Amino acid sequence: MNSHLPIPAVVAAIRPLAVDTSLLTLHTEPGHPVASSFLPGQFLQLSLPGVGEIPLSYCGVPSRDGSIELCIRHVGHVTTPLKSAAPGDAVGVRGPFGHGFPLSAYAGQDLLLIAGGLGIAPLRSLLLTLLKQRELWGRLTLLYGARETGALMFLDELLEFQRRGVIELQLTVDRPGYCINGPPECRVALLPALLEQLALEPGRTCAAICGPPVVYPLLVSRLRLLGVADDRIHLSLERRMKCGVGLCGHCAVGTRLCCVDGPVFSFAELAGIEGALV
Repeated sequence: MNSHLPIPAVVAAIRPLAVDTSLLTLHTEPGHPVASSFLPGQFLQLSLPGVGEIPLSYCGVPSRDGSIELCIRHVGHVTTPLKSAAPGDAVGVRGPFGHGFPLSAYAGQDLLLIAGGLGIAPLRSLLLTLLKQRELWGRLTLLYGARETGALMFLDELLEFQRRGVIELQLTVDRPGYCINGPPECRVALLPALLEQLALEPGRTCAAICGPPVVYPLLVSRLRLLGVADDRIHLSLERRMKCGVGLCGHCAVGTRLCCVDGPVFSFAELAGIEGALV
């Protein structure tokens, strides 16, 4: 496979998730690695003919039939036109790229997933992967925050997982007043506040985090105060991605390139690198 050349794909479906965000389902060649051989936390490059290309984290699970789920926020020169995409429209994809969440290290451990805003996309991929073999993991907890209730995505799905008892779920929104008629027990607070009264066993807990980089330092600080070791805290630096193959240097963090060495890193790998978490 030439990682520099996209392969053809078509839009199979597009479903609104929030005012500015959609779930895009693509179909490409059955059995191709871009759809069938990725880990949660890895990403692909999506190209729109005549417009441009963007990196996107996977939102679903690997599929042998060539289907791919992506979470699209319609704010850029590539993602805005996709808001009006229709089934059958042609796009291009290449990947998978980077390193995802270390599933082998999670075996038998309690897992704490912390998602902020659009960070729910790669963590949904991780959660769905974990639930396919639920017996391999210990306690599964998802802390999920957004700017308002209407920006909480995949909410029905997550509440159903909670109802079935396969995950523990805590929700929060930034702005007061937006929890009226919202999901039960949704707090009005910033995402790190959900860690304040969380009971966990630090020696057997691994944390997977994806969200706005501005909250990363506080989340990491609170996890460390709870006793979670640096090598058990994994963060996605997906927002730094550009070319995907380590050529442009846009995603450099110290001497590391997020697209090649990440985008998922343990905090132990990032500690001491100036600007790594901002």
